[in-house]
Amino acid sequence: MVAQHPHHDGSALYVGSSTPALGERCSLRLRIPQAWGTASRVWVRSVQDAEPRYDEAVLIGTGSGSAWWEASMLHVNPVALYRFVIEVSGDQGATYWHLNNAGLHNRDTSDYNDFRITTAIDAPAWSREAVMYQVFPDRFARSAAADAHPTPEWAVACDWDTPVQGRGPDVARQFYGGDLDGVTEKLDELEALGVDIVYLTPFFPGRSNHRYDASTFMSVDPLLGGDEALIRLVEAAHARGMKVMGDLTANHTGDAHEWFTRAQADPASVEAGFFYFNEDHSDYESWWGVKSLPKLNWASAALREAFVTGEDSVVAHWLKAPFNLDGWRIDVGNMTGRLGAQDINKEVAALIQARILEINPNALLLGEETSDAGADVDGYGWQGAMTYSNFTRPLWQWLVSPEARVDFFGTPLAAPNRVSADVVLETHRDLSSAFSWPVRNANMNALNTHDTARAASLMIPGGQVVAAAMSMLLPGIPVIFAGDEFGLEGDVGEASRTPIPWDEPGRVVTDLRTAYASLTALRHESLAVSEGGMRWLLADGDVLAFVRESAEESILLIATRAAATVALERLGLDAGGADALRAAPAFSVGELAATDAELELSGPGVFVWRLPGVAVPA
Repeated sequence: MVAQHPHHDGSALYVGSSTPALGERCSLRLRIPQAWGTASRVWVRSVQDAEPRYDEAVLIGTGSGSAWWEASMLHVNPVALYRFVIEVSGDQGATYWHLNNAGLHNRDTSDYNDFRITTAIDAPAWSREAVMYQVFPDRFARSAAADAHPTPEWAVACDWDTPVQGRGPDVARQFYGGDLDGVTEKLDELEALGVDIVYLTPFFPGRSNHRYDASTFMSVDPLLGGDEALIRLVEAAHARGMKVMGDLTANHTGDAHEWFTRAQADPASVEAGFFYFNEDHSDYESWWGVKSLPKLNWASAALREAFVTGEDSVVAHWLKAPFNLDGWRIDVGNMTGRLGAQDINKEVAALIQARILEINPNALLLGEETSDAGADVDGYGWQGAMTYSNFTRPLWQWLVSPEARVDFFGTPLAAPNRVSADVVLETHRDLSSAFSWPVRNANMNALNTHDTARAASLMIPGGQVVAAAMSMLLPGIPVIFAGDEFGLEGDVGEASRTPIPWDEPGRVVTDLRTAYASLTALRHESLAVSEGGMRWLLADGDVLAFVRESAEESILLIATRAAATVALERLGLDAGGADALRAAPAFSVGELAATDAELELSGPGVFVWRLPGVAVPA
């Protein structure tokens, strides 16, 4: 049972310093539940200058039903890889177990899945307890001033209740006229929901409703209210204690961008070096061959200055007064700086991070990574990832409705495979094992975004709240995509960009605002969630359970996709934890009946309890 397995993570319960300097020693602790067995010896196996090294641990005592071991590891390389090797003596000789970030193994494993400690600068502390709310400006809210904004020549004007087209020629042309003052006017609603970060998809002028085809990076689209509207929004958000993050495309511009038009007109121009033109300047590289999105060439020193390092560069301009953004999400972060044999992705990411932190050491930098992000996101560039592989996709697979027919992240699959809880855990571990603990805490945990189908369209009835609770309490930044709180639907990303039914109760599918507000409050109140470790307790069929732990308190979550009986012994809790389950949950959706030996749970459902903190031997 996974609850009885030895455990280690990057939290303060187990690691003396999450970012030690090179040459420093770092204390590392291992917890071995008494129900698993008794270790005769334990080592930390680290990789130093590509060579394995073993440091023996000592037993420091017992607490919370476990034996605790501690070792000291020398931090030699910028990324320190390590695992625990556990010896168990027996009549037939010793057995050796390897514990790494992917779990417990009785065989040799790849270093790729080892635990990681780096010297990278962690994401700001405010991000660890934050809740992010993603806004697609054209579809969020219209202020009174929006009526004065003319419909641009590229657009098809739509009323707020016009159905969104998810496919076809007008997908990027439908224009609903939401603006930034509309966002400002709805900040009270977001505050009541428990939002800490307002993440805006691009606000630059373009020739589409999504604005990822920017014509300049140096002004706010007048259709959104211009520069002054962004200033008003950020000031109002900051007055409420909220952060505001922008969305910046470092991989490409629009074909109407001022840089690209100069580059096309003059092959000898500085801007021509910003892009990849062929020899006779008649063609150019673009994002996936979409000619309206010419690709940027980060080998150009002049581009780096204009985009990042210059005094009034694109990156810097919006972080400084009067705009004062609190960070950036980098669109297509995984493709930035990559083309064929050229790969300077990490170099570019590190350059952007250095400039951002030079301006505001308390800013946050996230990179979009649509697939396995482990190799790219080590904290030295993107501090966290907008990634779907380790959280969104496995959760979709667990909660998918048999009738669902959606675009599964642009793949040719009609819908994800339905899998059992143990496969969810295996996938999650496999695709998050290469992240350091600080990166895991800064990754975006999204149920859905503007690029995906809506969870409400894909999941079984009641599944969205189950998934939302997991996003709020697992390590990472939970993401609410505007409209999730109203149960909005969409079978593909473009169809999910639905105008928000603020004053149209008939378009509200399911009002989930109370549930979301309760979950965000629980997240904000719990030190175990913002600072604690995380142990999986159960992954079996229709049940997933994990616990977030700190010395002060613990938070236990049990999620079900169907009715289930859970024997308390399978959760591996000590006496104090088991006793706490007899109290009413701190949050629940579903029916619960408890006996001394088991829990009877309805499903889909989610149940959250506060438990005592973890006792670590001094």
